[in-house]
Amino acid sequence: MNRKEADTRADLIDPKLKQDGWGVVEYSYIRREEICPGRIITGGKRGTKVSSDYVLIYQGRKLAVVEAKREGLSYVEGVRQAKDYATRLQCRIAYATNGHDIYQIDILTGQESLVDDYLTPEQLWTLTFSPEDGTPKPDFTSGWRERFAAIPIETKSGSWTPRYYQENAINKVLDSIAQGENRILLTLATGTGKTSIAFQIAWKLFHARWTLKTQKDPDSAKRRPRILFLADRNILANQAFNSFDAFGEDALVRIASDELHKLNQQVDDVTMTIAKPKDVRSTKMRNVPRNAAVFFTIFQTFMSGKDDEGSDKAYFEDYTEDFFDFIIIDECHRGGANDESSWREVLEHFSPAVQLGLTATPKRKDNVDTYDYFGDPVYSYTLKEGINDGFLTPFKVFTIVGTMDEYVYTPGDGLVVKGEPEPGRLYKEGDFNRIITIPAREQRRVKYWMDKINPKDKTLVFCATQEHAGSVRDFINQYAVERGWTTNTDYCVRVTANDGKAGETDLKTFQDNEKTIPTILTTSRKLSTGVDARNIRNIVLMRPCNNMIEFKQIIGRGTRVIEGKDFFTVYDFVKAHHNFADPEWDGEPLPPEDCKVCNNTPCTCEPEPCDECGFTPCACDKPCTKCKQTPCVCEPENCPICGTTPCICEPGACAICGNSPCTCNEKIVITLSDGKTRQIRHIDAVMYWSDSGKPITAKEFVERMFGDLPRFFENEDQLREIWSDPNTREKLLEDLSEDGYDAEKLEGMRDLIDARDSDVYDVLAYVAFEAETETREGRAQYAIEEIRENYSAKQQEFISFVLQKYIADGVQELSTKKMQSLIQLKYATLSDAATEFGSTKVIRDTFVGFQKYLYEQRGGD
Repeated sequence: MNRKEADTRADLIDPKLKQDGWGVVEYSYIRREEICPGRIITGGKRGTKVSSDYVLIYQGRKLAVVEAKREGLSYVEGVRQAKDYATRLQCRIAYATNGHDIYQIDILTGQESLVDDYLTPEQLWTLTFSPEDGTPKPDFTSGWRERFAAIPIETKSGSWTPRYYQENAINKVLDSIAQGENRILLTLATGTGKTSIAFQIAWKLFHARWTLKTQKDPDSAKRRPRILFLADRNILANQAFNSFDAFGEDALVRIASDELHKLNQQVDDVTMTIAKPKDVRSTKMRNVPRNAAVFFTIFQTFMSGKDDEGSDKAYFEDYTEDFFDFIIIDECHRGGANDESSWREVLEHFSPAVQLGLTATPKRKDNVDTYDYFGDPVYSYTLKEGINDGFLTPFKVFTIVGTMDEYVYTPGDGLVVKGEPEPGRLYKEGDFNRIITIPAREQRRVKYWMDKINPKDKTLVFCATQEHAGSVRDFINQYAVERGWTTNTDYCVRVTANDGKAGETDLKTFQDNEKTIPTILTTSRKLSTGVDARNIRNIVLMRPCNNMIEFKQIIGRGTRVIEGKDFFTVYDFVKAHHNFADPEWDGEPLPPEDCKVCNNTPCTCEPEPCDECGFTPCACDKPCTKCKQTPCVCEPENCPICGTTPCICEPGACAICGNSPCTCNEKIVITLSDGKTRQIRHIDAVMYWSDSGKPITAKEFVERMFGDLPRFFENEDQLREIWSDPNTREKLLEDLSEDGYDAEKLEGMRDLIDARDSDVYDVLAYVAFEAETETREGRAQYAIEEIRENYSAKQQEFISFVLQKYIADGVQELSTKKMQSLIQLKYATLSDAATEFGSTKVIRDTFVGFQKYLYEQRGGD
């Protein structure tokens, strides 16, 4: 027989799995699983979702996958998929089968062979958890593994189901705990749900009654563990506190600095008010809260406090070192980068506890201390994987270059420039809005990106300083009123440290996807993390961002998924996009190089102070390389043409528009006090997201497209034939979209080839065959003669109406999906149209049939 795949599964594969114990042995299950929904593409569509035909589950753990093929195919057709699915789901064993042959693959050892039977649930469990290197695991490991597996995932009444990588992360951490590890690290991209993962781990530990004291004796477990969630920002601690509400109100405590301060003002027992998810409660405590299961606080709170004599004494010291069994450190890389002494002191005090670090950034120079402390991550999930799987939103980048990105001050410019500029000094991006401020420059930048966005889209703007964020906020509100977008003074608000609780309130409102005001937030650094706002559509970088860690987190503000959001856009004025070209953006962590002097990592050499200033690093002022003076006293060089400083040459005529100065693009002119002028102009270049995990330039996109198009059509005649029929055209567009060339990108390509009014057909033909482009109106005019010869007057009237829509809005108006709405616009109802034409079939034949004349090969081509 040659059964179809569904029949092959029902008649051959299912009975064989049952024969080998699957679905029969207690706690064994067979599931079909959607692994990921597929990459998000424009138009509310997704790429191909990834689903496994069979996932074999035993005692709550996914142990193997089975890829099924129909009986008439060889099993080899399923091997690649089986390996991919097993790797994603962290299963050691993969099978590919056509119902007769069973091909078994051991992902760990690489062994592959045909087998007669599937491994039974017990056999597969034993194989999966056998020591990888032959070294026996502690006796207590298997006991805890089984206890953890027996605790089901907390789905919060069915509202939450773990994604495959979340379940992998949970299992990897619990396996490490079961093996007695006490320092554990997870590295997952921003927006992938690290807090949810932390909650599930805590939930299983709590209900399995795992504690430090019973770690080596699971059978004696009685007490539930005490768990501490540590963050470095209140917003992160608060978000986690609310995410753990399934524990119940009596199990949670949010330790806040103001309450600790009030508590320790008094000697006797006091009543302390502690926030909880839905209301507040009062609890009798002394010094620090102890009566809970899960505690939430920030490092700064734990590090504060005074003793009876008024000297500094950190609150965390009031807890014994073994008080907490398990500690979760959120965004642990930031402590290593900025406040190592503070956070390390807290963690080392609680050194007996098992400590789990959560980070969104792989090992880099800026966070090497974090990785030295926790070790290599037990599981990683990258930004590239998240976007390609469809769990994170893709993005495009507009890189913008302006004529005032750098500035040399000339005496007399004081009417425009604020601050105290140095004559002849070259001011670069990092100097603006810190050392020197040119308001017109910032205002022009604001207008530039605001002219490109949808004014209703939620937007984050990153500025150099808090003062700069305030100025940009004002420019945004002024221009929004000027454009008639709003009269609400809170259209844009600033959220920085200086804005205090009012800023926190604005942030909460902004995070509410149902609220439209505020629409835009400006900030300096405060919002680089902790903004869980799914509907952010634009990120504007108006300050340098050279730190890879921070850059990843800023991008992470836009990656969260919400219905209707196909991508988000980064407007980059500061060349931050260069970080995308850095292999560190999504590469695997590399070990740091040993110091060439001491041969240690990290370097342990004793630093030597400077002979002149006595400091390490040297703090001496560096003399000018030309005049050897500090500060520089060099005279600015004269212009080689006019012989003066500053240059007074008349600008030459533009090669494109022929005007002097150029009028190709809209300009803003800054009039300086000496009567000279400066021109501020911006040029942008879009970058496209590629499945390699990095944005690529338009040039790279076209080159990639040129290489891929032959897979869809062999020559221009075949493309013309496909495009002439709306049904085959729609199928081609779907296939192209699936391969990364969605409608939005193809439409945007028209600008790149200088054919804005052309058809998407012209884009494809130009890239693939270097064919000349033609406007939609030109195509319509050329087709009229053939249409007059082949259609009646009534049909011509309808076709003319459709062509007007095509010329105005593009080829999407020729889709059969648009036909009904076009008929209703022209004739009010379908029955009225049928009366005009004689039948609905004639209408459809007319709509479909005339389109071939738009794409006919022209005479002489």
